[in-house]
Amino acid sequence: MPKPARPFLPLLIVLLLITSRVDNAGADATAWQLEPAQPTSPAALAGEWRLLHANIGVSAMHMQLLPEDFVLMFDRTDSGPSNISLLDPASCAAAAAPNATAAPVDCSAHSVLLDLRSNALHPYPLATNPWCSSAALLPNGTLLQTGGFSNGDRIARLFSPTSGWVDLPDFLAARRWYATDILLADGRVLILGGRRQYNFEFFPHDGVNGPPPLTFFPFLDETTEVDAENNLYPFLHLLPDGTVFVFANDRAVVFDPYNRTPLRRLPTIPGGVPRNYPSSGSSVLLPLRPEYPTHAEVLVCGGAPRGAYQLALRNGTFVPTERTCGRIAPTDANPVWAMEEMPLPRVMGDMVLLPTGDVLIVNGAAAGTAGWELGREPVMYPVLYRPDTQNGARFEVLTASTVPRMYHSSATLDTYGRVLVGGSNPHIGYVFANVTYPTELSLEAFLPPYLDTRLDSLRPRVLGAPAEVGYGEAASVRFEVPGGALAGGGPEDQVVRVVAVAPAFATHSFGMNQRVVDLAVTRVAQLDVGVYEAEVATPPSPGVAPPGYYLWFLVHAGVPSSAAWVRTRPLGAAP
Repeated sequence: MPKPARPFLPLLIVLLLITSRVDNAGADATAWQLEPAQPTSPAALAGEWRLLHANIGVSAMHMQLLPEDFVLMFDRTDSGPSNISLLDPASCAAAAAPNATAAPVDCSAHSVLLDLRSNALHPYPLATNPWCSSAALLPNGTLLQTGGFSNGDRIARLFSPTSGWVDLPDFLAARRWYATDILLADGRVLILGGRRQYNFEFFPHDGVNGPPPLTFFPFLDETTEVDAENNLYPFLHLLPDGTVFVFANDRAVVFDPYNRTPLRRLPTIPGGVPRNYPSSGSSVLLPLRPEYPTHAEVLVCGGAPRGAYQLALRNGTFVPTERTCGRIAPTDANPVWAMEEMPLPRVMGDMVLLPTGDVLIVNGAAAGTAGWELGREPVMYPVLYRPDTQNGARFEVLTASTVPRMYHSSATLDTYGRVLVGGSNPHIGYVFANVTYPTELSLEAFLPPYLDTRLDSLRPRVLGAPAEVGYGEAASVRFEVPGGALAGGGPEDQVVRVVAVAPAFATHSFGMNQRVVDLAVTRVAQLDVGVYEAEVATPPSPGVAPPGYYLWFLVHAGVPSSAAWVRTRPLGAAP
């Protein structure tokens, strides 16, 4: 059964339309704007922003949480020197000397690794350009990173903290720029789309003398627009039966990756508003529940009206962005979209799944679209979406950031339950002065309401969790709670939840492969004063949870612990 509705206070956010609904380039005043927003209730738990680094050296266009608490962030190799060096000045000069007549040697790093335990940054060299690329975390914990621009558009790359970047030249059968990667139930990665690529391929592939022929995917051809596309970075979600939900522009299909054919078309999302790049909305697969193992729901929020890209690009007219969300259950026999309205309109927003099952919507703009210099009116307020609350009372406005996060921003959940927020570079290169929205090199952490210190009396701490599990097994998590006793109010298996979260590859307003799977809690036993053990059933199938690394959070009375890394073995693999 759905969870009982949580307390919710009426929203205090309204839109104020001033004079007209466009912002003309060169005008002295903004033609439309949002009334200054406030959290839903000043007394409510509204979250907190903390600055982790004023300068990480690169603009975090792409972001991935890795096992053992590392976060990889990178931008592009053709934007000029970054703000973090690979070599000391003497070594760099020595490397440049033999090629003094050639182009200047770039001795800066364009990818950095953050160690969450120490907050230390480590630069890594990138040999090929990953600008606007895609990625998926493989079952062994290595990051597969595909495509990009210029010398990187047909490259597959592997990354691990110990080996750094390893290029697989010409691995891809087609140029992949603005494509999407998704980890499938069998552990392969489906690589779909990209600019003028209406096809897909797999990693690994079975080609002996190079990649095998591409498979045409007509849905992408059908959903592209001549002057704006509006179907790049399609939203892909793996459904519990192993099929894939594909959303592009304003339409969706369910796709069988094994027989390589679309199974069925879903209804068009109402309103006619494109939701994919450059009209960049965002999307998540809502948490999967053990009591409904075959049921899945998808949420799509934000975007920009059809024609918004051309208006911004050609004459500097920045139209208001979209404030609706659509929610659909593609696993139903007759799926229909249920529409909702966000408190604030948003394009280029990031949607991040939280261990509580809620969705954080952060970053983006209220006018214009994605693209160079094409966004206006940064939306500074994150919004919390509670999917288990009744329709009309699901959104809550939280504490604002002070840093605009526009085009090329990113956000992802970390091991501690924080949401890391970085990036924003709406310029071709690094530009720090004399522009409305300078290149942003800072990294912030947003602490959702459940990290408020007023909830520390409920906050559990994981003492032990399995390093590895299989499908359909029994596993246990040991934990302690402050004060010794579990919170009252119901059976222990309702007070205590164990949630597996797949970390996302975040770029261009979409967290590829992020996933929340609630594990069935079968028993909670007290072992000592304040120490408990929760027995859980692991995911039943790789369609529910594809093989690989997950963050296991213990949630006590709605307050999550920090996470333990647990690997789910591929189906049939020996322990």
